[in-house]
Amino acid sequence: MASILQCRGCFLIAFTCIFATFMGESKVAMATFRPSSWALAHATFYGDETASATMGGACGYGNLFQSGYGTDTAALSSRLFNNGYACGTCYQIKCYQSSACYNNVAFTTVTATNLCPPNWSEPSDDGGWCNPPRAHFDLSKPVFMKIAQWKAGIVPILYRRVPCQRKGGLRFNFQGNGYWLLVYVMNVGGGGDIASMWVRGSRTGWIQMSHNWGASYQAFATLAGQSLSFRVTSYTTKETIIAWNVAPSNWNYGLTYSSAANFR
Repeated sequence: MASILQCRGCFLIAFTCIFATFMGESKVAMATFRPSSWALAHATFYGDETASATMGGACGYGNLFQSGYGTDTAALSSRLFNNGYACGTCYQIKCYQSSACYNNVAFTTVTATNLCPPNWSEPSDDGGWCNPPRAHFDLSKPVFMKIAQWKAGIVPILYRRVPCQRKGGLRFNFQGNGYWLLVYVMNVGGGGDIASMWVRGSRTGWIQMSHNWGASYQAFATLAGQSLSFRVTSYTTKETIIAWNVAPSNWNYGLTYSSAANFR
Protein backbone atom coordinates (compact mmCIF):
# COMPACT_ATOMS: atom_id res chain seq x y z
CA MET A 1 0.00 0.00 0.00
CA ALA A 2 1.39 3.38 -0.95
CA SER A 3 1.81 5.81 1.91
CA ILE A 4 2.95 9.39 1.52
CA LEU A 5 4.53 11.28 3.89
CA GLN A 6 -0.32 9.38 12.66
CA CYS A 7 -6.04 10.24 16.90
CA ARG A 8 -4.31 9.02 19.64
CA GLY A 9 -5.00 5.52 20.95
CA CYS A 10 -6.54 5.19 24.35
CA PHE A 11 -3.93 5.46 27.05
CA LEU A 12 -3.57 5.70 30.78
CA ILE A 13 -1.39 8.36 32.27
CA ALA A 14 -0.27 8.40 35.83
CA PHE A 15 1.78 11.40 36.67
CA THR A 16 3.13 13.05 39.76
CA CYS A 17 3.72 16.77 39.50
CA ILE A 18 6.60 18.23 41.41
CA PHE A 19 6.95 21.90 40.63
CA ALA A 20 10.53 23.04 40.73
CA THR A 21 12.23 26.27 39.86
CA PHE A 22 15.34 26.04 37.74
CA MET A 23 17.08 29.16 36.52
CA GLY A 24 13.91 31.10 37.19
CA GLU A 25 11.61 28.86 35.17
CA SER A 26 8.83 26.80 36.81
CA LYS A 27 8.26 23.42 35.26
CA VAL A 28 6.70 20.02 35.85
CA ALA A 29 9.57 17.90 37.06
CA MET A 30 8.25 14.37 36.76
CA ALA A 31 5.61 12.51 34.78
CA THR A 32 5.16 8.83 34.08
CA PHE A 33 3.65 7.60 30.83
CA ARG A 34 2.12 4.14 31.06
CA PRO A 35 1.13 1.76 28.26
CA SER A 36 -2.45 1.87 27.01
CA SER A 37 -4.82 -1.06 26.74
CA TRP A 38 -4.63 -3.28 23.67
CA ALA A 39 -6.93 -2.34 20.77
CA LEU A 40 -7.75 -3.94 17.43
CA ALA A 41 -6.56 -2.59 14.07
CA HIS A 42 -5.09 -3.86 10.81
CA ALA A 43 -1.64 -3.59 9.30
CA THR A 44 -0.29 -3.49 5.74
CA PHE A 45 3.18 -2.56 4.49
CA TYR A 46 4.69 -0.28 1.89
CA GLY A 47 8.02 -0.30 0.09
CA ASP A 48 10.49 -3.16 -0.03
CA GLU A 49 12.97 -4.83 2.31
CA THR A 50 15.30 -1.81 2.19
CA ALA A 51 12.58 0.45 3.65
CA SER A 52 13.79 3.20 1.31
CA ALA A 53 10.17 4.21 0.62
CA THR A 54 9.74 5.13 4.28
CA MET A 55 12.46 7.79 4.26
CA GLY A 56 11.18 11.34 4.60
CA GLY A 57 7.51 11.18 5.43
CA ALA A 58 4.93 13.54 6.88
CA CYS A 59 6.65 13.93 10.25
CA GLY A 60 9.72 15.47 8.63
CA TYR A 61 12.34 13.19 10.12
CA GLY A 62 14.20 12.89 6.81
CA ASN A 63 16.59 9.96 6.64
CA LEU A 64 15.25 7.65 9.34
CA PHE A 65 18.60 5.96 9.82
CA GLN A 66 20.34 9.27 10.49
CA SER A 67 17.53 10.51 12.75
CA GLY A 68 17.70 7.31 14.83
CA TYR A 69 14.41 5.59 13.94
CA GLY A 70 15.71 3.00 11.48
CA THR A 71 13.25 0.65 9.82
CA ASP A 72 10.97 -0.02 12.83
CA THR A 73 8.46 2.59 11.71
CA ALA A 74 4.83 2.98 10.72
CA ALA A 75 2.59 5.31 8.77
CA LEU A 76 -0.64 5.89 10.71
CA SER A 77 -4.14 6.43 9.40
CA SER A 78 -5.45 9.95 9.94
CA ARG A 79 -7.51 8.78 12.93
CA LEU A 80 -4.27 7.96 14.75
CA PHE A 81 -2.03 10.58 13.12
CA ASN A 82 -3.89 13.40 14.90
CA ASN A 83 -2.81 16.14 12.51
CA GLY A 84 0.84 15.33 13.14
CA TYR A 85 0.74 15.45 16.94
CA ALA A 86 1.26 11.66 17.00
CA CYS A 87 4.62 11.94 15.27
CA GLY A 88 7.25 10.16 17.34
CA THR A 89 4.77 8.09 19.38
CA CYS A 90 5.59 4.44 20.00
CA TYR A 91 3.40 1.35 19.68
CA GLN A 92 3.69 -2.32 20.43
CA ILE A 93 1.94 -4.35 17.73
CA LYS A 94 1.28 -8.06 17.35
CA CYS A 95 -0.35 -10.08 14.62
CA TYR A 96 -3.75 -11.41 15.73
CA GLN A 97 -5.87 -14.38 14.66
CA SER A 98 -4.48 -14.84 11.16
CA SER A 99 -2.88 -17.90 9.58
CA ALA A 100 -0.13 -15.55 8.38
CA CYS A 101 0.92 -14.62 11.93
CA TYR A 102 4.27 -15.71 13.32
CA ASN A 103 3.12 -17.24 16.58
CA ASN A 104 6.59 -17.13 18.13
CA VAL A 105 6.65 -13.30 18.01
CA ALA A 106 5.03 -11.74 21.08
CA PHE A 107 5.10 -8.21 19.65
CA THR A 108 7.34 -5.66 17.98
CA THR A 109 7.69 -1.93 18.66
CA VAL A 110 7.36 0.80 16.05
CA THR A 111 7.59 4.58 15.93
CA ALA A 112 5.08 6.71 14.04
CA THR A 113 6.97 8.63 11.37
CA ASN A 114 4.47 9.04 8.54
CA LEU A 115 0.84 9.47 7.49
CA CYS A 116 -1.12 6.83 5.63
CA PRO A 117 -3.63 8.98 3.70
CA PRO A 118 -7.19 8.01 2.86
CA ASN A 119 -7.89 6.38 -0.48
CA TRP A 120 -11.43 7.53 -1.24
CA SER A 121 -11.53 5.64 -4.53
CA GLU A 122 -11.53 2.33 -2.63
CA PRO A 123 -13.99 1.03 -0.01
CA SER A 124 -12.70 1.02 3.57
CA ASP A 125 -12.81 -2.77 3.75
CA ASP A 126 -11.18 -3.39 0.38
CA GLY A 127 -8.19 -1.18 -0.40
CA GLY A 128 -9.08 1.99 1.49
CA TRP A 129 -7.52 0.64 4.65
CA CYS A 130 -6.51 4.08 5.94
CA ASN A 131 -9.88 5.70 5.34
CA PRO A 132 -11.49 7.29 8.43
CA PRO A 133 -12.53 6.15 10.93
CA ARG A 134 -10.25 3.12 10.64
CA ALA A 135 -7.26 2.67 12.95
CA HIS A 136 -4.57 1.36 10.62
CA PHE A 137 -0.80 0.86 10.54
CA ASP A 138 1.02 0.89 7.20
CA LEU A 139 4.35 -0.61 8.25
CA SER A 140 7.75 -0.70 6.68
CA LYS A 141 8.17 -4.08 5.03
CA PRO A 142 10.97 -5.15 7.44
CA VAL A 143 8.60 -4.60 10.38
CA PHE A 144 5.70 -6.41 8.73
CA MET A 145 8.00 -9.37 8.07
CA LYS A 146 8.73 -9.57 11.81
CA ILE A 147 5.12 -10.32 12.70
CA ALA A 148 3.60 -12.04 9.64
CA GLN A 149 4.22 -13.57 6.24
CA TRP A 150 4.57 -10.65 3.86
CA LYS A 151 2.56 -12.34 1.10
CA ALA A 152 -0.56 -11.95 3.26
CA GLY A 153 -0.54 -8.23 2.43
CA ILE A 154 -2.82 -7.29 5.32
CA VAL A 155 -3.31 -8.83 8.77
CA PRO A 156 -5.37 -7.98 11.86
CA ILE A 157 -3.25 -6.73 14.75
CA LEU A 158 -3.48 -5.72 18.36
CA TYR A 159 -1.71 -2.47 19.24
CA ARG A 160 -1.07 -0.28 22.26
CA ARG A 161 0.77 2.97 22.98
CA VAL A 162 3.93 2.46 25.01
CA PRO A 163 6.65 4.76 26.35
CA CYS A 164 9.38 5.55 23.84
CA GLN A 165 12.77 4.36 25.01
CA ARG A 166 15.38 6.74 23.58
CA LYS A 167 19.10 7.03 24.09
CA GLY A 168 20.38 10.53 24.76
CA GLY A 169 18.47 13.78 24.68
CA LEU A 170 16.15 15.65 22.36
CA ARG A 171 17.58 16.58 18.97
CA PHE A 172 16.68 19.74 17.08
CA ASN A 173 17.14 20.17 13.34
CA PHE A 174 17.11 23.79 12.14
CA GLN A 175 15.66 25.05 8.88
CA GLY A 176 14.44 28.47 7.77
CA ASN A 177 15.96 31.88 7.06
CA GLY A 178 17.01 35.03 8.89
CA TYR A 179 13.44 35.87 9.90
CA TRP A 180 11.96 32.40 10.34
CA LEU A 181 13.21 29.45 12.37
CA LEU A 182 11.70 26.03 11.64
CA VAL A 183 12.72 23.28 14.09
CA TYR A 184 12.18 19.54 13.68
CA VAL A 185 12.28 17.76 17.05
CA MET A 186 13.53 14.17 17.10
CA ASN A 187 14.49 11.42 19.55
CA VAL A 188 11.64 12.29 21.93
CA GLY A 189 11.33 9.89 24.86
CA GLY A 190 8.36 9.14 27.13
CA GLY A 191 5.12 9.80 25.26
CA GLY A 192 7.17 10.59 22.17
CA ASP A 193 4.96 13.51 21.20
CA ILE A 194 5.03 17.30 21.55
CA ALA A 195 2.16 19.69 22.28
CA SER A 196 3.98 23.02 22.28
CA MET A 197 7.41 24.63 22.17
CA TRP A 198 9.13 27.88 23.02
CA VAL A 199 12.55 29.17 21.98
CA ARG A 200 14.75 31.54 23.92
CA GLY A 201 17.73 33.39 22.55
CA SER A 202 20.53 34.64 24.73
CA ARG A 203 19.18 38.18 24.15
CA THR A 204 15.42 37.43 24.23
CA GLY A 205 12.78 36.09 26.56
CA TRP A 206 10.77 32.97 25.77
CA ILE A 207 9.09 33.12 22.34
CA GLN A 208 6.18 30.72 21.76
CA MET A 209 6.51 28.68 18.59
CA SER A 210 3.56 27.54 16.46
CA HIS A 211 2.99 24.02 15.18
CA ASN A 212 3.87 23.85 11.49
CA TRP A 213 3.18 20.21 10.63
CA GLY A 214 4.35 16.83 11.77
CA ALA A 215 7.18 17.17 14.27
CA SER A 216 8.09 20.75 13.31
CA TYR A 217 7.58 24.03 15.15
CA GLN A 218 8.29 27.55 13.92
CA ALA A 219 9.10 31.01 15.24
CA PHE A 220 8.97 34.18 13.17
CA ALA A 221 11.86 35.94 14.86
CA THR A 222 15.43 37.10 14.23
CA LEU A 223 17.58 34.81 16.35
CA ALA A 224 20.89 34.65 14.47
CA GLY A 225 23.99 35.22 16.56
CA GLN A 226 22.33 34.05 19.77
CA SER A 227 22.66 30.79 21.65
CA LEU A 228 19.27 29.03 21.72
CA SER A 229 17.38 27.15 24.43
CA PHE A 230 14.03 25.35 24.07
CA ARG A 231 11.10 24.68 26.38
CA VAL A 232 9.08 21.64 25.27
CA THR A 233 5.73 20.30 26.53
CA SER A 234 4.60 16.72 25.96
CA TYR A 235 1.23 16.28 24.24
CA THR A 236 0.43 13.16 26.25
CA THR A 237 1.71 13.80 29.77
CA LYS A 238 1.72 17.64 29.70
CA GLU A 239 5.18 17.52 31.26
CA THR A 240 7.43 20.44 30.38
CA ILE A 241 11.21 20.24 30.17
CA ILE A 242 13.83 22.83 29.28
CA ALA A 243 16.80 22.12 27.04
CA TRP A 244 19.24 24.89 27.89
CA ASN A 245 21.86 26.21 25.45
CA VAL A 246 21.12 23.63 22.76
CA ALA A 247 22.74 25.61 19.97
CA PRO A 248 25.75 27.94 20.26
CA SER A 249 25.62 31.52 18.99
CA ASN A 250 27.16 30.48 15.66
CA TRP A 251 24.42 27.90 14.89
CA ASN A 252 23.37 27.44 11.29
CA TYR A 253 20.45 26.17 9.24
CA GLY A 254 20.55 22.58 8.03
CA LEU A 255 22.32 21.34 11.15
CA THR A 256 21.05 19.20 14.01
CA TYR A 257 21.82 20.03 17.64
CA SER A 258 21.56 17.62 20.58
CA SER A 259 20.58 18.31 24.18
CA ALA A 260 20.86 16.41 27.45
CA ALA A 261 17.15 16.87 28.26
CA ASN A 262 14.50 14.31 27.40
CA PHE A 263 11.18 12.88 28.58
CA ARG A 264 11.30 9.52 30.34
